[in-house]
Amino acid sequence: MTAPLVSASRPAPTLPRRVVAGYAAGSLVTGAFGTVPGLLLLPYLTDSLGIAAGIAAVLVLLPKGWDVLVNPVAGRISDRTRSRWGARRPYLLVGGLTLAVLFAAMFAAPARSGAAAGGYVAAAFLAAATAYAFFQVPYVAMPAELTADYTERTRLLSWRIAVLALAILVSGALAPLVVTATGGGIPGHRWMGVFVATLMVVGTIGTFLGTAGPAGPVEQSEPSLRAQLAVAAGNGPFRALLLCFVIQAAGIATVLAGVTYFAAQVLNDPQTGPTLLFACFVGPALLVMPAWTPLGRRLGKPRAFVVASLLFAVGALGLVAAPALPAVACYPLVALIGAGYAGQQVFALAMLPDCIAYDTVRTGRRQAGVFTGLWTAGETLGLALGPGIFGLVLQICGYVPSRTGAAVQPDSARLGILLGFTVLPALLVGGALVLMRGYREQLIMIDGKGEDRG
Repeated sequence: MTAPLVSASRPAPTLPRRVVAGYAAGSLVTGAFGTVPGLLLLPYLTDSLGIAAGIAAVLVLLPKGWDVLVNPVAGRISDRTRSRWGARRPYLLVGGLTLAVLFAAMFAAPARSGAAAGGYVAAAFLAAATAYAFFQVPYVAMPAELTADYTERTRLLSWRIAVLALAILVSGALAPLVVTATGGGIPGHRWMGVFVATLMVVGTIGTFLGTAGPAGPVEQSEPSLRAQLAVAAGNGPFRALLLCFVIQAAGIATVLAGVTYFAAQVLNDPQTGPTLLFACFVGPALLVMPAWTPLGRRLGKPRAFVVASLLFAVGALGLVAAPALPAVACYPLVALIGAGYAGQQVFALAMLPDCIAYDTVRTGRRQAGVFTGLWTAGETLGLALGPGIFGLVLQICGYVPSRTGAAVQPDSARLGILLGFTVLPALLVGGALVLMRGYREQLIMIDGKGEDRG
């Protein structure tokens, strides 16, 4: 495997802890919004609003189609912004606070069921996803501007992913408990929306304040979406990494979408099962996070990324035997999935700034917003495809919707839940690694003049 890219610029000074911690705080926003809708929105539609699984899948997926268009636009706008707060930070504040309000509104449907309720949720989800784009795109662009040092970017991203794992644990594990503790159904989901929105407000303010100070230059972006796509298409490493990440995001999202269904129909524990599954998923991720960074230095980021992805796939395939196992035997396999997930996120997000730096040396222009806009659009699409695919599996397998979540499910529906939670994500995450051959073959070392060195 080719050695990883190194920046042609001089190593930057070590980032202050305030900046590292402040940047990481933004993961409370991205973690909550990336987790809770994927975890609870589909079952909210099918088991509280009584919407058929196939229709619910479409309602979850379609708003994200809009994000594929709006995310690159958000990147272009933030690239061009000049303010006393910098190019990115105004969008962190406005986008994050707006997202918090809209997220709470998503789970506050005024209608109790039917088309009106489903339409309201879809519209609120669309608005929330738009606000998220104007937070996430500038947020992901910042590491390449906060430091020019290759190793320091890995440190920055490691802290970010550690907080991301904590955010997923807090939001994903506690959100189902909040629903149950506050009466379940529609009232419980309303309180849950307020709880998660509060986490988003804390993360928004923390990252806005913590990243105050000088940052690297932000140059003018390409003038059109078509030109942005052309820039990204010319960056072979970015293209390979993005395609792999989108497919893997879909695989991860199928796991998130299936947690509530898997706990209720396979583990027969609808009350505490989702929280236990999340604790086993995210807890090991927090524990192994420090180990991934030195492994990345030893193996190189691409190799370590492959190792993490294979851990995820092996753990998911092992859960196929869950119906024949006691529940306690399933949790270590979920922990293995979580450990692999942590490594996937660390190395994918650490390779992204490397691709941006590679393009800067290659073209002489810094266009972080272009790449992070397309990256976030792809991630958003992948995270939407997961619940959409899982919902279609439920529909095909005959899942019975209800307004109380108490409908008796046929054996075919339980089989669909099992395969959608295990085999499907394993195939998506493991199979996508084929695309990383393009990353290894095309990523090159560059000298200070931008010339190929092999």
